[in-house]
Amino acid sequence: MAAPPARADADPSPTSPPTARDAPGRQAEKSETACEDRNAESLDRLLPPVGTGRSPRKRTTSQCKSEPPLLRTSKRTIYTAGRPPWYNEHGTQSKEAFAIGLGGGSASGKTTVARMIIEALDVPWVVLLSMDSFYKVLTEQQQEQAAHNNFNFDHPDAFDFDLIISTLKKLKQGKSVKVPIYDFTTHSRKKDWKTLYGANVIIFEGIMAFADKTLLELLDMKIFVDTDSDIRLVRRLRRDISERGRDIEGVIKQYNKFVKPSFDQYIQPTMRLADIVVPRGSGNTVAIDLIVQHVHSQLEERKLRWDMAALASAHQCHPLPRTLSVLKSTPQVRGMHTIIRDKETSRDEFIFYSKRLMRLLIEHALSFLPFQDCVVQTPQGQDYAGKCYAGKQITGVSILRAGETMEPALRAVCKDVRIGTILIQTNQLTGEPELHYLRLPKDISDDHVILMDCTVSTGAAAMMAVRVLLDHDVPEDKIFLLSLLMAEMGVHSVAYAFPRVRIITTAVDKRVNDLFRIIPGIGNFGDRYFGTDAVPDGSDEEEVVYTG
Repeated sequence: MAAPPARADADPSPTSPPTARDAPGRQAEKSETACEDRNAESLDRLLPPVGTGRSPRKRTTSQCKSEPPLLRTSKRTIYTAGRPPWYNEHGTQSKEAFAIGLGGGSASGKTTVARMIIEALDVPWVVLLSMDSFYKVLTEQQQEQAAHNNFNFDHPDAFDFDLIISTLKKLKQGKSVKVPIYDFTTHSRKKDWKTLYGANVIIFEGIMAFADKTLLELLDMKIFVDTDSDIRLVRRLRRDISERGRDIEGVIKQYNKFVKPSFDQYIQPTMRLADIVVPRGSGNTVAIDLIVQHVHSQLEERKLRWDMAALASAHQCHPLPRTLSVLKSTPQVRGMHTIIRDKETSRDEFIFYSKRLMRLLIEHALSFLPFQDCVVQTPQGQDYAGKCYAGKQITGVSILRAGETMEPALRAVCKDVRIGTILIQTNQLTGEPELHYLRLPKDISDDHVILMDCTVSTGAAAMMAVRVLLDHDVPEDKIFLLSLLMAEMGVHSVAYAFPRVRIITTAVDKRVNDLFRIIPGIGNFGDRYFGTDAVPDGSDEEEVVYTG
């Protein structure tokens, strides 16, 4: 027989799961999490740091279609759609995410507790996944029943558990997923789905969070939010009338006919499966604090540390990989390198000769695309046996900010090319690259993708960008990484992690210094190109945007 769950009003014990005595506090209403960006492939817009230029808000939720899914706290902005966690030098995630399950009755405050946990954890990337997104598609007969409040949405059969399980498995592996958006006013799924990305913490909440054995096995911590039935009824009335367009008579009818009996039969019995029970939900702040402490300890054990030294030493003395192609160093190419590497070169000349090199680089890269034989007829009426592109289409993806300088050269030689962008920033505390912004064209998985960054030193940003493309189902052998200048370390790192990615550059420098800057290098490409202030040590990397 399974051990009973620890209750949040039990005496704390240092050897048991976190518990706490009841603490009085306010009751917060459950808020909806069905918020979606306009573009399903766009993570979010770039946002100003919290606390700059205006007073920070204590805690708000994203409730409109034009905003990305996030929480703003007094300390930071927390993204609740997740971000790919950092990958090691092999291009893989070394440990799965920590998944927290939140169960409890309808309107018990699960979402509010989830958001309080997220805020207290104080980590920038999480996934907040609601079971409400996974209601099954109703038949015409069921639609009619739902319109008259005669369909039981609080029964296990109302949920698509197969989709829930497959989604959670992918998120735990750090992969991107598409999640349906459910419209509670029409009892149907919307046409657009939202994209979520794996993160180190996943919080899954729903009334049937503990109702499936396979789903239970995916949860590392299970919390049951236990709230008085009268309070739940009041919250449900307020929510369904104000937010879902229901009338009071219909809400009460549905509650008495389906919600309360289903809670007694299916939901309350799952309380015994929980690791911890939180009485009074969000009002029990002491319990939430102790839960957060336990999660922090688990995250510390699972911590993924990005090790530049491992990248640097993993491939020393190895020959350059066969997937690398370096533009032939003709006197013209070497002359242009001489000009752009010279610290005395003016910005105008730096831009001019950089653009010339970019054009040559992209023309060289296009020769590696697949071509097939074809025959055309000339104006003289003669057949000409030639070649034509054998793929579907070409998409360019630039790693901001330096990578976007290569976009005009790509557009100049590829008619009607589609362009996507990725922004990767360095975490100033850990030194790890983090994905902050992504906008990719739809249906990119069938394209040949030209991934552009002007300099690659460690390969960190390039590896994360490749990982993102793979998460969007772009085949590895259809990715071409282009850079004006690369360090051998970066070449080896990318090639080792992704051996089928084609790497193309105009030059490879042998060394990086102790700060992982390319030697002899080119300086900070973005600063020299855009005329912005240089980093004091004259490094190759952007001060904020990670380009290596």
